Amino acid sequence: MPDLPPRKIIHVDMDAFYASVEQRDDPALRGAPLAVAWGGRRSVVLTASYEARPFGVRSAMPLYRALERCPDLVVVPPRFEAYREVSRQIRAVFQTFTPLVEPLSLDEAYLDVTAPLRGGPSATRIAQAIRADIRAQTGLSATAGISVNKFLAKLASGMNKPDGLTVILPDQVRALLDALPVGDFHGVGPATAAKLAGMGIHTGADLRAAPEAALRDRFGVHGAHFSRIARGLDDRPVQPDRPHKSIGAEETYADDLRGVPAVLERLPILAAQVQRRLEHAGLTARTVVLKLKFSDRSVITRRVTLPHPVSAAPDLTRAAARLLTPELLLGRSVRLAGITAASLVPAGQQPTQPLLLGG
Repeated sequence: MPDLPPRKIIHVDMDAFYASVEQRDDPALRGAPLAVAWGGRRSVVLTASYEARPFGVRSAMPLYRALERCPDLVVVPPRFEAYREVSRQIRAVFQTFTPLVEPLSLDEAYLDVTAPLRGGPSATRIAQAIRADIRAQTGLSATAGISVNKFLAKLASGMNKPDGLTVILPDQVRALLDALPVGDFHGVGPATAAKLAGMGIHTGADLRAAPEAALRDRFGVHGAHFSRIARGLDDRPVQPDRPHKSIGAEETYADDLRGVPAVLERLPILAAQVQRRLEHAGLTARTVVLKLKFSDRSVITRRVTLPHPVSAAPDLTRAAARLLTPELLLGRSVRLAGITAASLVPAGQQPTQPLLLGG
């Protein structure tokens, strides 16, 4: 087959989105270390402002730990309707440049501008125009990464935040990826990085040199994906919105979790991820599913149907916690935990405050 012309992919990521909206709307918050989170010890930080990050405060961190690191941290509850409205404004900007927009959350998306509606042939100039239009319409800053595929564009957007723009050209890919720690590859979490390290794979160069068959044996279909991204290859298309049947999040742990308390401690982090994805999709859930994979590789799921649809992380956490019992574990250690939201319905049908579940 003849070589196709290189694609032009932009990854746009808003800077500390929830916190930036709060600081925009309340001048008293500007310049302060800020976290957006529900209250309560089990809550997690949804977004931290850049003023909070030097203290080590990060998204998905338990709120109590964030307050330990930054006692002067200002905590405000999320206002998802405000975030959705700004997200709609941002999406409208994207659509003036290309119909090929794949949102990943309320605050980030891929755009394919290989054949743009306006802006000319330069992806760099289009990204500059998008960032300028977003700032003009919302007062917020966005960071953009540009390259020939989704993997490289997302990598580029993480290299110069906040309010930055980075281009990765084809002739830069090998040197850049070879020097990159495998834990910095998008899609390689701490547990996978630890497994790769156990195979003697620490950098992109190590990953590129590893036989694909060995990676497949260790990681299944993901092994083939790792082999490709180590070479900067990613042929996934930019896909506009598709309907969701369920929305979930799961994590494989480098060290197995032992006992109910250890698993309970991880549920709020998973719930926060599910909440963000539900809010992005404008959906709520009537059913919450808990998934556990044990060290013997056996998997179980349990589900509960709620009296009202929910999307807030505290509600998702409580529902999943109700399903987690010592009898469920039977003394087994947990390698993976996940929370899935199912029986999805449009947002607007849930209570304005978190639903308080017994148990």
